[in-house]
Amino acid sequence: MAAKLEGRVALVTGASRGLGRAIAIKLAEEGAKVALNYRSGELEARKVADEIAAKGGTAFILHGDVSKKEDARAIVGKTIEHFGRIDILVNNAGITRDKSLKKLTDEDWTEVIAVNLNSVYYTTSAAMKIMCDQKFGRIVNISSFVGQAGNFGQTNYSASKGGIIAFTKSAAIELAKYNVTVNAIAPGFTETDMLAKVAGPVREQILAKIPMGRFGQPEDIAKAVAFVCTDGDYITGQQINVNGGVYM
Repeated sequence: MAAKLEGRVALVTGASRGLGRAIAIKLAEEGAKVALNYRSGELEARKVADEIAAKGGTAFILHGDVSKKEDARAIVGKTIEHFGRIDILVNNAGITRDKSLKKLTDEDWTEVIAVNLNSVYYTTSAAMKIMCDQKFGRIVNISSFVGQAGNFGQTNYSASKGGIIAFTKSAAIELAKYNVTVNAIAPGFTETDMLAKVAGPVREQILAKIPMGRFGQPEDIAKAVAFVCTDGDYITGQQINVNGGVYM
């Protein structure tokens, strides 16, 4: 394993599958010890931990619903308790409840905002204290190009992801003096469970709009996250687009 993050501790929310899984594995490959948060996929989370261990890395799993402030802050606390510190926080957990605005319910709105956006505040507010004391921290928030460009049927999702970008900028300003960077990664259409639910003909329509002619892979996003954690010492408050050119 590479050692750029040797001695560092990372917490990845929503780490049992998709982007979170790829990010956790990549950070472990870079030498970080990784806390894997999951809400419902315990078996999948254990598989990720086992995969990291098989490569010589260190990981443990943490159950909790990051949309609930008590859970979110407890997850951060347990990471610190287990490893003695936290250096990297990746706010990845996210859901969709796609409907046109005419059909969107209050529950569809509040649930997406709670999981996707409120959680970022809960975990960041808990982790920043020790990061500021350490004079080191890397906070990476997973946004989306939908938070920049909008998308039909995703007013709730786009509001949550756009909110993440705005939160990132303000938090970056406040935490810079403590050597804590805060950045957002904005993926395009990526091969995850969310995209797998899209019907074939619609997938073809989406693909036709991507200049690079392919969907992203979770590993594409993981590489960007790892970069800002390993080599992004002078990068903060940025939204880094990993989208194949679908939004420029």
